[in-house]
Amino acid sequence: MPFILSLIAIAGAAYFWFNRARNAKDAAVDILDAANDVRLAARRFGFKRRTNGHPVDDINEPEVAIATIATAFLELDDLPTQNQRDQLAVQLQYQLNQSPKDAEELMVLGRWLMQQCGRPDAAISRVTRRLYKFDGVHSVEPLMTILKNLAGENLSDSQSDCITDITHAFRL
Repeated sequence: MPFILSLIAIAGAAYFWFNRARNAKDAAVDILDAANDVRLAARRFGFKRRTNGHPVDDINEPEVAIATIATAFLELDDLPTQNQRDQLAVQLQYQLNQSPKDAEELMVLGRWLMQQCGRPDAAISRVTRRLYKFDGVHSVEPLMTILKNLAGENLSDSQSDCITDITHAFRL
């Protein structure tokens, strides 16, 4: 009887470790897929990163900067819901004349750039300065339209502060 119980325990332990190894493999594949999505989105929009600078300093397309600011704007208070992400994709399509696939890729690249800044408010500040530097006030109208459509009537305190900071950064 003890021999049978020990065989069952060994089989259970082997099953447990087999499942842990399989889950670790699946997690590694998911991480590689996410990294590949960012790489492909960056390539599609011509984003080239220098080795000795911050990625935000390499933004040269207003669409990428606007998507980064909008993504950070959604994450100021909490992680966005699927409905909010879908609404952001629609706004990017409509305001920036992007295809659905391009809007999704802009969101992926914008989220990565936001994460490189550390916090959403730091990303908004840094990317807004960069956007003003290379595009001037040309991008203010689509950016503010996207942000106001995302927030609707119920702006949080941090979101209203963000809009104020953006207007100051664009010297409006």
